[in-house]
Amino acid sequence: MGETVVEESEELATPGDVLGRAAEVKPGRGAYLASHNNLVYASLTGRVRTVAPPPGSPDKRPTVEVIGHKAHGAVPEPGSVVIARVTKVLSRMASADILCVGPKSVREKFTGIIRQQDVRATEIDKVDMHSSFLPGDIVRAIVLSLGDARAYYLSTAKNELGVVSAESTAGATMVPVSWTEMQCPLTGQNEKRKVAKVGS
Repeated sequence: MGETVVEESEELATPGDVLGRAAEVKPGRGAYLASHNNLVYASLTGRVRTVAPPPGSPDKRPTVEVIGHKAHGAVPEPGSVVIARVTKVLSRMASADILCVGPKSVREKFTGIIRQQDVRATEIDKVDMHSSFLPGDIVRAIVLSLGDARAYYLSTAKNELGVVSAESTAGATMVPVSWTEMQCPLTGQNEKRKVAKVGS
């Protein structure tokens, strides 16, 4: 058996950098394939490493990896469920800082964007972003893809996704009272949100 050839370059990649075409390389750790354009992208910051295919392998493509200096931290990937804190709400999208991927906290700064069409599954054209999220809200979302400007596109368009924790204008942690409202326990006032379903 021959040795697996590993080439480690000094080239640095950051999330969103194109590492190659799917026809030429396979994504390894710290990389993923975008099916819409068949390009392999970096999903974390680190050095690019190319691993040659094992001798006799029918797949002759090398595997490209990104070896992060913070490789132990969780990295969002398409399909990951994440917990994020909303930082800004605009008329057609909200941005959020990703805090956790699954049960693991992240060590790098990852930004997520929830677009108007990804807030909920029904009546998409009637979604009011300011009635769905407010800055400071903690949301559970699923990663759709690595979007523009190195931000991940997130979706809350399932019953179990959406706002899981929010503070009222009075400063109290609100309780969900319906799919679309949370209530302040201090004032009894309701505020509109895209609420995540609690429980099973």
